[in-house]
Formats: sequence, structure tokens, C-alpha cells
Amino acid sequence: MSWLILIIVGLLSAMIGSLVGIGGGIIIVPTLIYFGMNLQILDGVTPQTAIGTSSIILIVTGLSSTLSYLKAKQVDVKNGFLFLIGIIPGALIGAYLSQFLTIHSFNLYFGIFLIIVSMMLMFRDRIPPIRVFQKPQYMKHFTDKEGINYEYAVVPSLAVVISFVIGLTAGLFGIGGGALMTPLMLLVFRFPPHVAVGTSMMMIFFSSITSSVGHIVLGHVIWGYSLILIISSWIGAKIGVKINKRVNSQTIVTLLRVVMLALGVYLIMRSFL
Repeated sequence: MSWLILIIVGLLSAMIGSLVGIGGGIIIVPTLIYFGMNLQILDGVTPQTAIGTSSIILIVTGLSSTLSYLKAKQVDVKNGFLFLIGIIPGALIGAYLSQFLTIHSFNLYFGIFLIIVSMMLMFRDRIPPIRVFQKPQYMKHFTDKEGINYEYAVVPSLAVVISFVIGLTAGLFGIGGGALMTPLMLLVFRFPPHVAVGTSMMMIFFSSITSSVGHIVLGHVIWGYSLILIISSWIGAKIGVKINKRVNSQTIVTLLRVVMLALGVYLIMRSFL
């Protein structure tokens, strides 16, 4: 029974995660906690081991998705590595801080976090671009498959600061940073949705490697579960990328918002039970 649950969790989390650029950690972590701590089906699960195990799985999801998105030219490699300058140290610190979380605090804080980001995405088109991001030396151009032209820009100093905070949440919640990085690329830096997703998956790959080191040292990884999740996640990520290529930009944003809102509400409800 447990292995079947892990296969389904791996497939669905990676498929949804790679489709909207969030990695799947926001699905893996609460699901492992639910089946482990609430239903007692999975042994040895705590908030810390769920987060640590998720970080390992996100390495595989990130790698699988990144390779596919690179082939489709949907990854901004230069700016992606710029974001990593802040994400990597943030992820290490977050991994250390995660050991102080309890099940109720995890559900509450993570749920609120997801709802806030979801609300930000809802009003994305009403938020005017920040002038500092419109300087000519930072501007890049992209045309999606529908022929829509996008202009976006990344200011190096602000990118590092923002990505550090994102890295902190990646290590703290075991989410790879994508749950916040993708919305911020859309909202703040005005990335084209398809490029935001592809670039986010590249950063999830590298940030998950970093945060995993911290969790392995702290003994927060259940290796038996990881093996099953790794295999199913690799397949799920490939499916998610294929679906991404077939849908338009607005659909991706809508899917991301709905997934984050639904999971945020669910986690807050769980925190009071």
C-alpha cells in the first residue's frame, strides 16, 4: 500500500510541479505528512523528514524538467545563475532552521504563504512594472508560440537579495524555491510565463542539491521512500513538460494560482485540526 501511494505522489507532484514551475515540493511535503503522521501508513515521517525527502526528490524533478525545457529554449540560463547566487546560501540556512518546525506551525505558516502568493498572481496584470526593471541595459525579449512578444529585465543586485529570501523558504519548507520564484519572476521581473517556468525548474535543481546537503547531514531523509519517489518523479516531470508545451501562457498562470490557493487553504485547515 505504501509503495503505491509513493508512486502516485511522485507522478502527480512532479507532473504538476514541472507544468507550472513549482517543483512539486508543495505537494510532496504535506502529502507525506498526511499519510505518515495522520493516517500512520508511512513510517518515520515527521515535518523534518518530509522536507528532507522532498528536497532529494526535487533534484530529480528539477533535472528532468530542466533538460526538457533547455531543448525547448524556455530557460534563461544567464539570469537563472544570477538568482542562484542568493538562493544557494539561503537554502542552506533554511535547511538548518527547518529542524525547529512543528507540524502545526508548518501547516499554518506554509498555508498562509501559499495563499498570499496566489493572491498576488490574481492581480498580476493590474500591477504596473517597476521602473528600475525597465532600464535598457537589462531588457530581454521573448516571443512565445502564440506570437506574443514579451519584454522583461533582471537587475542583478535586487535579484540576489530576492533570491536569497526564496532560497531560505526552499530549505525551510523543502519546496525547491519554485513556489515563490515562479510567481516573483512573473510579478516583479515580468518574465514570459513559459520562460519563468523553465528557468524556475533550473533553479529548483541547483537549490535542491544545496538544501539536500543540509538535510542529509541532519538525518532528515528517508532513503527507502526517496528511491520510489525518484523513479516516479522523473516520469511525472517529463509528462508535465509535454503538457506545458501544449498550453498557452495565461493557462499556466491560472493553473499555478489555483494549485497554490487550494493547497494553502487545505494546510491552514489542517493546522487547526
